[in-house]
Amino acid sequence: MSLLYWYCLLILTAFCLTLTLPHSAFAQEDIPFFTTDFQPQEFAARRAKIYDSIGEGGLALVQGAPSPAGYVRFRQTNEFYYLCGIESPHAYLLLNGAQRTATLYLPHRNEGRERGEGKVLSAEDADLIKRLSGVDAVYGIDLLSEHLARYARGTQLRTVWTPFSPAEGMATSRDSATRVVADASSDPWDGTPSREGRLIEMLRTRFPQFEVRDLTPALDKARLIKSPREIELIRKATRLSGLALMEAMRSTVPGISEYELDAVAKYIYYLNGAQGDAYYSLIASGPNAMFPHYNVGKRVMRDGDFLLMDYAPDVGYYMSDVTRMWPVNGKFNDWQRELYGFYLECYRAILNHIRPGVTAATIKREAVADMRRALGRTRFSKPAYEAGAREFVDSYEKSAASPCTSLGHWVGMATHDVGQDCGPLRPGMVFTIEPALRVPEEKIYIRLEDVIVIGEKKADILTTFVPMDISGIELLMREEGMLQRYPQDGGR
Repeated sequence: MSLLYWYCLLILTAFCLTLTLPHSAFAQEDIPFFTTDFQPQEFAARRAKIYDSIGEGGLALVQGAPSPAGYVRFRQTNEFYYLCGIESPHAYLLLNGAQRTATLYLPHRNEGRERGEGKVLSAEDADLIKRLSGVDAVYGIDLLSEHLARYARGTQLRTVWTPFSPAEGMATSRDSATRVVADASSDPWDGTPSREGRLIEMLRTRFPQFEVRDLTPALDKARLIKSPREIELIRKATRLSGLALMEAMRSTVPGISEYELDAVAKYIYYLNGAQGDAYYSLIASGPNAMFPHYNVGKRVMRDGDFLLMDYAPDVGYYMSDVTRMWPVNGKFNDWQRELYGFYLECYRAILNHIRPGVTAATIKREAVADMRRALGRTRFSKPAYEAGAREFVDSYEKSAASPCTSLGHWVGMATHDVGQDCGPLRPGMVFTIEPALRVPEEKIYIRLEDVIVIGEKKADILTTFVPMDISGIELLMREEGMLQRYPQDGGR
């Protein structure tokens, strides 16, 4: 037979095989099934902290995120991802404190769904998952109850630790997650308990032999100090936030709507690989800035408005939080120059004193001394402006007297990241400052925000490249912006 015959037969055979093989057997060869942001050793080091916390007599059970409602991409919870990096819905991680082993429980493969959406790691991928993630064992989710029952019959492992606080998902911090639970509980027609609450109740009902305790404090403590790789991701999220703010400055002119700057920022984020928003965009022009979490974004900006923009992306499960303010017409007017100039001097006084080895209270007291000098030098054009400035400095000084004062909030896997610490600043801590000056009589609100990483010898302010001085902002706003190159299609 001719070579052509054999060649055609080979092609036909290969084609038939593609019709009979499961879709997952030949698809997505160039898409990683496990995160490339962290090595398995880093997840193992995180789990080691939990083993140390729960002790030899404890099990830790962490529940992953459920399948999302609607046509949105799945995103794992921060707590689950932090310990193993697996991004499959309805997964559970069981940590054995006595043996210091990690076991994953995953749903079984749904080949029909995979043919439509692509491969998802499942219980059938046990060998692959162990190799990629470093966990010790992988089973189907149907075996979790059986394995817990075996532990319950023993005498060594008597405590199950699981997070009591609501899980952090897409654009979610602990405070916002807690609010969802509280709102549902307050609704007499709802009353839906949290997933964490249901899991705790099921553990207590099905396995009364166990004492169920809260894993949240141990997870929060572990997350407080960031590793070098975590800081790299926060640095990237911060850079994208800064680039988006700068492009928004270029694009701002009277007559555009607040949501148009949201669109500019999202382009920067997604073009550079962000997986979502760290939080909804806070783009508040004029009097809208008086509401710190205003997010409607529908107001048309006017000549003379002062604009606040506070927005950042989610990059590989790590966030940022950056705020800048600028005049909508590109030129600071007299009152803006007066009040913003005073605020900026005070704000920089705080940044200048941040360093490792000292407490937030010490830094605040040192900054207040500089603020008082700025207050004495400044001549305000209106009594209301002076009153607002004095209240700003007085309240900052008062906050320094709190037993456990903070400079701002932690930043990490959540925008308002977890962790409690009242001691000196230590390497690996990441946080923002965002003091606010208010003149309620004229609906004036001024706030900046920068991300700070504490190093061994100094503090690294990640956002210094984003203009905050008056001349730098005005210079940047003279450049052509994206909205001028690509305006709306006329449907405004």
